[in-house]
Amino acid sequence: MTTTTSPALLADGFARHLATPAPPPEDQPWAAQDLAAGAAGSALLHIERARTGDGTWQHARPWIKNAVATTVSAGDTSGLYLGAPAAGFMLDCAATAEAPRYKDALATLDHHVAQLAHRKCDAARTRMRCGRPANFHEYDIFYGLTGIGAYLLRRSPSSTAMARVLAYLVQLTRPIRHGDQGVLPGWWVDHQPDLTPSTVSAGHANFGAAHGITGPLLLLSHALRQDVKVDGQEEAIDTILDWLDRWRQDGPAGFWWPEHICLGELRAGRPDQRGPARPSWCYGTPGIARAGQLAALARRDPARQRLYEDTLVRCLTDPDQLSKITDAGLCHGWAGVYQTAFRAAHDAAAPALRAALPDLAAALTRHARPGGDPGLLQGDAGTALALTTAAHDAAPTSGWDACLLID
Repeated sequence: MTTTTSPALLADGFARHLATPAPPPEDQPWAAQDLAAGAAGSALLHIERARTGDGTWQHARPWIKNAVATTVSAGDTSGLYLGAPAAGFMLDCAATAEAPRYKDALATLDHHVAQLAHRKCDAARTRMRCGRPANFHEYDIFYGLTGIGAYLLRRSPSSTAMARVLAYLVQLTRPIRHGDQGVLPGWWVDHQPDLTPSTVSAGHANFGAAHGITGPLLLLSHALRQDVKVDGQEEAIDTILDWLDRWRQDGPAGFWWPEHICLGELRAGRPDQRGPARPSWCYGTPGIARAGQLAALARRDPARQRLYEDTLVRCLTDPDQLSKITDAGLCHGWAGVYQTAFRAAHDAAAPALRAALPDLAAALTRHARPGGDPGLLQGDAGTALALTTAAHDAAPTSGWDACLLID
C-alpha cells in the first residue's frame, strides 16, 4: 500500500472488508454486544458512513441487528463497552433529529443504564465506607462509572443517575487511608495494571485515560463545560490537575507522565519509568494532554491550556516517541493518536496542533491495512473511523468518539 493512498479510499476498503458481520460464537452470545471487539463497535463505522453519505443504512443495519440479536445484558458486569450501555450508545449514534431511529429501544435501554448506574454507585459507596481501595471496573471508561457517566451525559445529563456518577467521581478524588500503607489517592487500586492480584506492590495509581484517573478527569471536564455539575466538581478537577502537575516529568521532547506508579514510587515521590512510553489514547501523553486541555477549558485556565497543547504538539512531532507506535488501532495506535489530536486541534488556542494533523494522517494511511480484527478498539472499524475523520477533515457526525471521551 503506497503513501499516496487517500484516507477516503482506504476507509472505503475497510468498509468493504467489513461488509457482513459474523455471528457471535455460540458459547459467547454476549460478544456481539462488546463495543471494543464485537458488532456493536463495528456498527459505528457503518453508522458514521451512512450519516456522512459515504455508505448507506442498508450497510449499517445488518451490524446493528447483529449486535442486539440476543438478549441485551444489563447486569452488574455491563458498562459502556458491554451490554446495555454499549447497545444504547450504538443506537444513539444512529439516531438523528430528522430520523429519531430506535426511540423505543433507547428509552428501554436508558432505564436499564440508569438503574445500573445507581447499583454501581451504591456498591462504590459501600466499598468506600469500608475503607477498601477501588478496582478498574468500578470507575474506568470501559466497564466502570466513568463510561456509564459518558453515556448518561449524552442521553440524560440532568438525571439523578448522572448527578450520582459525578458525585461519586468527586468522592473518588479524595484521599484514603488503607491499613499501614498511609494516605493514598482515592483512585488507588488494589491490583496490578493487568488486573492480577497485587500482593507484593500493594496496588497502584494509574494515569491513563482507559483505566486511570485521566478518564474521570475527561468526564468531569466534559460535564462542567456543559454546565452539568455537582458540589465539589471544580475542586475534584483541580485535585486531579494538581496530581498531574506533581507527577509530570520533563524530557528532551517535553513533558510526559508515567503510565502508573506503585507504593514505593508514591513514597519516593518519583517514578521508576525513565521516559515516555508510546504515544496513545489509552495510556500515553495524547490521552492525558487532551484531558488536561479539556480541564483547562472547563476551568477557564488559558495558561494551563497552552501547557497541555504544547505538550501534545511536542509529543506528536518527536520522532523517537512516534517510532514506538506499532499498530493502526484506536486504543494505542495511529488511529487513536490521530483522532485525539484532531479533537484537541479543533479546541486549541494556537495553530500548531492543527499543523501537525497532515503528517499524522499520512502516518495513519501508511500503517492502515484492512484484513485484521473487525473490532472498534484494536481492529479495523476503529482505524476506518479515524480515516473517515481525516478524509472529511470534520468531527464525526455521529459523535462515535464520545466512547473515548475525547470529543
